[in-house]
Formats: sequence, structure tokens, C-alpha cells
Amino acid sequence: MLRLILGALLAPLCLAGSSMAAEYVVVQKNKAFSVAEITIKRGDTISFKNEDDVAHNAFSTSKEFSFNLNMQLPKVSTSVVFENEGTIEVRCVIHPAMKLIVNVKR
Repeated sequence: MLRLILGALLAPLCLAGSSMAAEYVVVQKNKAFSVAEITIKRGDTISFKNEDDVAHNAFSTSKEFSFNLNMQLPKVSTSVVFENEGTIEVRCVIHPAMKLIVNVKR
């Protein structure tokens, strides 16, 4: 009987643990993102880490999800939680050639 009660109590905890959000790091170096495309799940976080000697300003105006990190100085890391599904294009205001595609899945 005790095993059944404990099992009933622990089952939701195990299920909750399996849906934990992940954190990814995308480095900005040599005026480029470290990857051109990344696939993550809804609720996951991307930490944008500026390892360049110059400032960046990563942003997205995608209809699925928009954000603006504003001026990100060298050696600074800023995180974004991606709440909406879809394909999100990330650019840098300062360096227009920088482009990252974030595919957010369920």
C-alpha cells in the first residue's frame, strides 16, 4: 500500500523533470554567430555570449517571437527564453551580415 502511495506521489515529479527547459549558448565571435541555425524546444533559453572585441546588438522582429538585446558589450552574456514555436531570424543591428535561424519546436 505504501509503495502505491509513494509511486503516485513520485510519478508527477518524474514527468515534470522530463520536460525541463534546456539552455544553449550561441557565441558571437569574429562578427558572426557560432552557428547559422539551431533547433530548440519551446521554453528553452539561448544565452548570447559576446566574445568579440566589439559590441553587438542581437535582435529579432520575426512575427513568431521578437526581442532586442540592445547594446551588448564585449564579454557580456544575455539570455533569451523562446516561448513561441516557429522559425525566428536573429540579426545584429551593428553587423548586418550576422544571421542566425532559431527553429523552436513543441
